[in-house]
Amino acid sequence: MSKSWQLQEAKNKFSQVVDEAQSKGPQTITRHGKEVAVVLSASEYYKLTASKIKLSDFFSQSPLAEITLERDKSPLRD
Repeated sequence: MSKSWQLQEAKNKFSQVVDEAQSKGPQTITRHGKEVAVVLSASEYYKLTASKIKLSDFFSQSPLAEITLERDKSPLRD
């Protein structure tokens, strides 16, 4: 479960904040009552930033890739 830390407390207990990020999940840092940062474990960070499939590959692998579209060749209206 994520815990919220006031900035000053997080600075004073940084090792604990990091330990809890590793064992309990993301730790939120607040300043003047507003969320300003989140401390994540390295594994969580890498999951979030892992390489995603390219858009062109996504479309080419889609079941809709086999649909053939034809352009309407009727004359334009005046």
